[in-house]
Amino acid sequence: MSNSLQFSDYLAAADAIRARSAQHPKIGLVLGSGLGSLADAVENPDIIPYGDIPNWPVGTVAGHSGRLLIGTLEGKTVLVMQGRAHFYEGFTPQQITFPVRVMKLLGIDTYLVTNAAGG
Repeated sequence: MSNSLQFSDYLAAADAIRARSAQHPKIGLVLGSGLGSLADAVENPDIIPYGDIPNWPVGTVAGHSGRLLIGTLEGKTVLVMQGRAHFYEGFTPQQITFPVRVMKLLGIDTYLVTNAAGG
C-alpha cells in the first residue's frame, strides 16, 4: 500500500465492501486482542478478509484475524473489524486511520474501539 492515499483509494475500498455485503451497518466495532471472540456473536455475517479490500492495511499482530464481519449483533447491523494495523508495525497514521474513513463512507456513524492493556 502506498503511503500517499487519495480519496479514490477510500472510495475503492468502500465499493469493494459494498460489493461483498448488501447489509448497511451504522455501527463500527474494532476488536483488539482479547475481544476477538465477540465476533462469534455476530449473526448472518458477511466475512471479508482485509487482503480482499483495496488499500486496507493488514496488520501482523497475533490473535488478530484480519477480516471484516458485517452482520447483526444484538439487533443492530454492525461492521466488526477483527484486528487492526498499528504504528509500531510500520504503518503510517494515514494508513492506520484508513478503515475509519472508509467506515464513514459506508454510512457508519458510531465507532467503538477496544484494546487489551495490562502491566
